[in-house]
Amino acid sequence: MKKIGFGLIGTGLWGEMHAKVYSSSSDVEFKAICDLREDRAKEIAEKYGVKDCYTDYKKLLDRDDISAVSIATPDFAHTDIAVYALNAGKHVLIEKPLATSVEDCKKILSAKSENTKLMVDFHNRWNPPFVVAKTAIENGEIGKPMMMSIRLNDTIFVPTNMLSWASKSEVVWFVGSHVVDLTRWLFNDEVHKVYAVSRSEVLKAKGVDTPDFYQAILEFKNGGVATVENCWILPDSLPTVIDFKCEIIGSDGAVYMDVSSHRTIQKYTSDKASYPDVFVYPTIHGKQMGFAVESIKHFIDCVVNDKTPMVTGEDGLITTKIISAIRESSKKGEPVTL
Repeated sequence: MKKIGFGLIGTGLWGEMHAKVYSSSSDVEFKAICDLREDRAKEIAEKYGVKDCYTDYKKLLDRDDISAVSIATPDFAHTDIAVYALNAGKHVLIEKPLATSVEDCKKILSAKSENTKLMVDFHNRWNPPFVVAKTAIENGEIGKPMMMSIRLNDTIFVPTNMLSWASKSEVVWFVGSHVVDLTRWLFNDEVHKVYAVSRSEVLKAKGVDTPDFYQAILEFKNGGVATVENCWILPDSLPTVIDFKCEIIGSDGAVYMDVSSHRTIQKYTSDKASYPDVFVYPTIHGKQMGFAVESIKHFIDCVVNDKTPMVTGEDGLITTKIISAIRESSKKGEPVTL
């Protein structure tokens, strides 16, 4: 079978993950890479055996030998690239969130044709604990899911050191989009009302103009309630850069998940404690594994075998609507109905 030409736009931490998957796929001809930083684009191209690299995404997307592309730019910089890619007839895998406004999401969806795939990389739908929880709910093992508490928090390292663009985003976009999507998927239902609070103090004092945290209550149409927590100010002394927990209470049972400090392996050295990653993207015998890899492989499979992605552009739009309501509620100090 002839390989299909793929490209990558954005070569940050997560963009490199896409490069790893594309360069190792037997179905992919990894044609080109684009990044505003020419030195970074060249570095990743050389590392993964890609011939061509660009600083102008339009030059990559104008190529007829590239059929599909990943967009792994910062979350506020998705829209123009995605619209151009879809208008050029490319299949698109876009990192979460789809966009940071409802208007921009609609622009992206309007550019999509019936012949193109559009997938948002909400990769926690491939995360083993959540898949097991989803299966338990679907099998009726815990009865009707009644309430959920889910938190995905980062240490302060993320907005102050890892992300140079943290002031242009918010924790509710960067990690909150993951958990909002999970609540919809696990409840198999849609949100109809949101109430949220937020505070901005710690990060502003450090010169990063973005909220410290959001806490939100999501009410679903069929009666389920989810409490969602996202913050960017956990201490750097934590053994992991994230704190990811979830509990789901049903009418006949419950599911509890510790996705970050799961203690499958604990490592202690003379200067720190850590819980090495075994789920997200571990390297096993030189091969990239993990659920973050599986979502990208799913996109490849959809392009190669003409399948509909598990996570669509419409899913991305709905998640952005909910997050926009969370932000609005926190500013107004009152519930917002979707």
